[in-house]
Amino acid sequence: MKLSNFNFDLPKELLAEYPSENRDEARLMVVHRKTGEIEHKLFKDVIDYFDEGDVFVLNNTKVFPARLYGNKEKTKAKIEVFLLRELSAEQRLWDVLVDPARKIRIGNKLYFGTTGDLVAEVIDNTTSRGRTLRFLFDGSYEEFRQRLLELGQTPLPKYISRPVEPEDEERYQTIYAKHEGAVAAPTAGLHFSKHLMKRLEIKGINFAEVTLHVGLGTFNPVEVEDLSKHKMDSEEIHIPEDQTKIINHGKENRKRICAVGTTVMRVLESSVSADGMVNPFDGWTNKFIFPPYDFSVANAMITNFHTPKSTLLMMVSAFAGHDLIMRAYREAVEQKYKFYSYGDAMLIL
Repeated sequence: MKLSNFNFDLPKELLAEYPSENRDEARLMVVHRKTGEIEHKLFKDVIDYFDEGDVFVLNNTKVFPARLYGNKEKTKAKIEVFLLRELSAEQRLWDVLVDPARKIRIGNKLYFGTTGDLVAEVIDNTTSRGRTLRFLFDGSYEEFRQRLLELGQTPLPKYISRPVEPEDEERYQTIYAKHEGAVAAPTAGLHFSKHLMKRLEIKGINFAEVTLHVGLGTFNPVEVEDLSKHKMDSEEIHIPEDQTKIINHGKENRKRICAVGTTVMRVLESSVSADGMVNPFDGWTNKFIFPPYDFSVANAMITNFHTPKSTLLMMVSAFAGHDLIMRAYREAVEQKYKFYSYGDAMLIL
């Protein structure tokens, strides 16, 4: 498979600027792998495709407000700082992206907030846009983290051209988010409402939770035609033992195991044993899934509609079959489904 196999025409107006009015009333395309049938539903209809004992595996990562705006010392130039990951809590060191990067050099200081009580010093270059910052703040670590939360904005994807609005803080977060650490939402999970979760629970569906802290590497463009030469960024994952038991019990009883999102699929395929069971795991994964690929755990998948040539589209194609997915995507464009983070959903069975 080559990069060019995953290109398609995506009209700009199909990139969703806002989520659906109600979480579970986004549109849902249902794709049947065995028959090639494609159905058009609403997301809340997902319940009709699952039975008692089936398992939904959820990613319970929590998005933190990773986008800060500050000013460079002396020139007062406005600088965007995107927090990627904390390197040292004690020293308050962070890996970040800065924009515009050409103006930010080692030794520069950046000031945040109207009072300038939070200052960061650039101590290293990591990539063309990447920097390591040491934050300077008079207060405890808890107060420092609280100040980051106060100053930070919800990190909506760059394709969303509008400013961040108050509703984004709630809507760009799953209702089951628990463990802070993601700089982008696991978007397939955004469609689950409390009401739908309760209905699934009453029907006897089981839920297992894993954690993958989504990094920006997920969205890095693939720049090589030969996919085997693409390198994925590592992302941190956690799979508790009690959750593996829920998944493995479902597998042993030949139930549907539904990965809610590409992040969950990465987690499951990064921790599977030779006999197809999921192991507890704490660590990092840089697994890149593209066709052809034999999946070991999930036999159903919920995902959003992804952009052309993205690693996410490649994984979905590996699961459903390249030709079927590209046909489904052509139909999605014709039917004016909404794409990407705030867009509509697909259920692959």
